[in-house]
Amino acid sequence: MSIVYKRPDVFTDEYMKYCGGCGHGIINRVIGELIEEMNLQEKAVFVWPIGCSVYADKYFKVDSICALHGRAPAVGTGVKRATPDNLVIVYQGDGDLVSEGMSEIMHSAIRGEKFTVVFVNNAIYGMTGGQMAPTTLMGQHTTTSPYGRGEEFTGHPVNMAEIIAGIPGCYYSERVTVSTPANIRKMKAAIKKAFTYQLEGKGLSFVEVVSPCPTGWGVKPVEALKWVDNTVLSTFPLGVFKAPKE
Repeated sequence: MSIVYKRPDVFTDEYMKYCGGCGHGIINRVIGELIEEMNLQEKAVFVWPIGCSVYADKYFKVDSICALHGRAPAVGTGVKRATPDNLVIVYQGDGDLVSEGMSEIMHSAIRGEKFTVVFVNNAIYGMTGGQMAPTTLMGQHTTTSPYGRGEEFTGHPVNMAEIIAGIPGCYYSERVTVSTPANIRKMKAAIKKAFTYQLEGKGLSFVEVVSPCPTGWGVKPVEALKWVDNTVLSTFPLGVFKAPKE
């Protein structure tokens, strides 16, 4: 029996320009599937960051806006408050959210803004040359930490899903990954829950996705997936850190 690949109608015909093995393409695909399955094409509004996904507005047939570096939560706040019936998806990478935009995401959670954050954590600055990010692992080599990240000068990686979960305005926080088909299914379920909570008018919903960056890490795609499971998840464990009681 042959398997027919169906491109969700929510996507344009634009070819995705992510590097080979990058997790962004998988995450984009899953979000596109959910928008279509939940019939949200007319309600979805993306807020894109400065980062590897900055051109993703060309991939989706939905409304979108690009924010200044780190300011996606601020823009998402304005869009959601102006159009509260829309599904606002704030999509950010680790440099964008945890470095330039740390204050923006924290205060959005403090205010309990009613949008969904999809936070892609690949432990590095992917678009700008593989520099060390706030999420870079201890000992990890990057272009700005060639001898490995050390505690004395840069401290420790930031665990955003846990931090956000501790803020009362956050309604839901979970960390997932794209490393295996089973984990991709769990990621899709997590993002669907986040969308559902937003549509129900709940507080901030936050899904952190641990994603490979073969180009930035300097490894082949298959090895990058293994490194996620064997190394990255030791620092960023998967799990639900905040959810409503059911």
